[in-house]
Amino acid sequence: MAGAKTRTGTRPEVGERPAPQETEGTVMALDLPPSPDLSPEMQAYFDKCREKIGFVPNVLLAYAHDSAKLEAFATLYNDLMLAPSGLSKLEREMIAVAVSSVNRCYYCLTAHGAAVRGLSGDPVLGEMMAMNYRAADLSRRHRAMLDFAVALTEAPWTIEEEDREALRDAGFSERDLWDIAAVASFFNMSNRMASAVDMRPNRTYHGEARALPGLDEA
Repeated sequence: MAGAKTRTGTRPEVGERPAPQETEGTVMALDLPPSPDLSPEMQAYFDKCREKIGFVPNVLLAYAHDSAKLEAFATLYNDLMLAPSGLSKLEREMIAVAVSSVNRCYYCLTAHGAAVRGLSGDPVLGEMMAMNYRAADLSRRHRAMLDFAVALTEAPWTIEEEDREALRDAGFSERDLWDIAAVASFFNMSNRMASAVDMRPNRTYHGEARALPGLDEA
């Protein structure tokens, strides 16, 4: 159109940009500093964490105000998540994230979402576990496993023999059934504790294992 002015430049930004989210240094909302009297075993455990992953997970620092509670938590966690089992470490982490998704647990979704991404090498799977595991292309085994864990989370009183039989039909042993239930139950407890005290995940977790396989790095 004759006489029309050409618009140049970029469109001015509208709205308000959120402030950068900084959580480093914040462990939880309660003022309970780590005990100076941690046992030698727990001190060694913290040193092992620093050696293997570069930091001490904040969940351990949150429990560290009471050495006995810290030892009990760490012992149970390591038994459920790391000890020999018919469930792989990745499968146990998938349960942790699916349960934490139902409970909307910021800490556990962040920390264990990173574990799923790292163990699977698939950041897409990690996002699906965190947002809606039903969106993922899962095997019969994994779908049955997560269906049971989520049912146990959402309505534990409805679990009956039919639910256990679905796991057996998917190839799980009786011991596997116990382990699925134990991991799901542990994370229901952990989710509630983390939410109750506003536990904050270490910042490192947010960026771990995010690269998509097969894509050239920019």
